[in-house]
Amino acid sequence: MTKVNEDYPGKAPMSDAELKAQAINQSYAENKAKANPKKESKPSKYPTEIVDLPSQGLLYPEDNPLSEGTIELKYMTAKEEDILTSQNLIKKGLVIDKLLRSLIVSPINYNDLLVGDKNAIMVSARILGYGGDYPIEITCPECGTKSKVDFDLTDLQMKEIDPANYTKGENRFTTVLPASKKTIEWKLLSHADEQKVAESTKMFKKRALSKTVDPQMSTRFKTMILSVDGEESQPVINNFVDNEFLSRDTMFLRKEIEKLSPDIDMTFDFECPECGHEVLNQQIPMNVQFFWPRV
Repeated sequence: MTKVNEDYPGKAPMSDAELKAQAINQSYAENKAKANPKKESKPSKYPTEIVDLPSQGLLYPEDNPLSEGTIELKYMTAKEEDILTSQNLIKKGLVIDKLLRSLIVSPINYNDLLVGDKNAIMVSARILGYGGDYPIEITCPECGTKSKVDFDLTDLQMKEIDPANYTKGENRFTTVLPASKKTIEWKLLSHADEQKVAESTKMFKKRALSKTVDPQMSTRFKTMILSVDGEESQPVINNFVDNEFLSRDTMFLRKEIEKLSPDIDMTFDFECPECGHEVLNQQIPMNVQFFWPRV
């Protein structure tokens, strides 16, 4: 009989049957652990920061790491600057996504990121890489005067969202359109959806006889809408958007999307120093200086 260490806490040595049962249980536990390994956070090899997501993780399935509502982001290094200066990536329009993929430490699927969450990560990456100072130039719409403004990106705030408007773990909303009275279900677009819209729009332009029509808005609606009066087939959705989606209803839906889209607020109020004209909710221009600040 196998002897138990005298120092082992217990009242008496175990019998052969008890030892056998313990070995079976231990083997079962080890095999189960191998089959379902737990994701343990390992210490990073580089300095990182935890970034809050505007969505608070509410719109991701519970088994998705993004449902935690935060993401770990590492500081930018020379490796990322190589990405930023890659002319090939710049020409293809892939440089920002390549950069963010390199900076995200958390084990996520980048394609799952909602657009608003990706925007917040982009701003955080810029702050961690080059600081919050962002020089911009504003043209007054009243007098045409150009003014230089040193904007502090750390002042940006996330849009306030009401968790009561969301079903945790679901990216699906129901809206009754005011004009047609049709009931539609729709979702907020992810990075993968945005890529799909861009590719579909590009293909349409190649095939279209007229190069003046940009179908991006209708394509976005076709990707965003999940059902029309319970019908989920894509042909039904496409026909609805092309032939039945009244402008009054599209305006109403756009307002709903704006209200329910978690994002970072990229607007500020501006007063022209020359004529005093005030512009409210001025969009921060995303020019070349955002990720390529002057040295």
